[in-house]
Amino acid sequence: MDPKILKVAMAAQRVEITEYHVYHRLADRTKDPKNAAVLRRIGDQEKGHAAYWQSKTGVTVKPNTWAVFRYVLLATILGPTFVLKQMEKNEGTGSKLYKGLSDQFPEVAQFSLDEAAHEKEILNMIEEERLQYVGSVVLGLNDALVELTGTLAGFTLALGDTRFISLAGLVTGIAAAMSMTASAYLSSKADDDPKAKRSAVYTGVAYLITVGLLILPFLLLSSKFLALGITLAIGVLIIYCFNYYISVAKDLNFKERFTEMTAISLSVALISFLIGYGLKFLLGVDA
Repeated sequence: MDPKILKVAMAAQRVEITEYHVYHRLADRTKDPKNAAVLRRIGDQEKGHAAYWQSKTGVTVKPNTWAVFRYVLLATILGPTFVLKQMEKNEGTGSKLYKGLSDQFPEVAQFSLDEAAHEKEILNMIEEERLQYVGSVVLGLNDALVELTGTLAGFTLALGDTRFISLAGLVTGIAAAMSMTASAYLSSKADDDPKAKRSAVYTGVAYLITVGLLILPFLLLSSKFLALGITLAIGVLIIYCFNYYISVAKDLNFKERFTEMTAISLSVALISFLIGYGLKFLLGVDA
């Protein structure tokens, strides 16, 4: 075998044996027997892939222990669905690494397509609590972003001091979070949802976390316009991170969701800023 091809094939072999250890390590750590079975099933597939490449390279390759540790740690923090789908996308059968081997090993092209689709199907079988409440998180996150960016933009002109703006924002945000939590609970309860309480908690927590992050610049800075600019940037960053996470974990369109949510939040902020300016002018407030 050509040395360059051998090197790439060994890299693919190392990826597969590494992923085998990731899946089995996560299976050993999960408390859900169904999820553990799913993870072991995919892990055994990865071991089969590694065996295929070993038959071509004739070399036994050790796993990347740092990668195993990193993926297991991230899966513990962010949840296995997101991390494993991202791992498969970047390093698995659908990656550029495999596409580069299809010329030398023609069977790899179909092998990659079949296994990538199969792994995706199996990963969707994992039952993860945080993904069951995505709708609740979206409700809290979206409302907090739209309402508070608009509120803070309005306060920036209506009030003169960042301390007053942050105080008004905190009172508004906490009250809105409590109202949103209660509304989410009552709405779910009216639909006889057995998970009404937990759904409401996810909504409220998402709202409060967003409130805290958006108000932070006004607590730390004395320039209200600089604080507002940073707040808007934080809002866009929150939207980006959340939608990227959801788009990977639930196979959704990232660009469409990110663009729509960002446009709504920034539009409300701009309108509120103009309303604040107009009211300040009409009422003759000098703050």
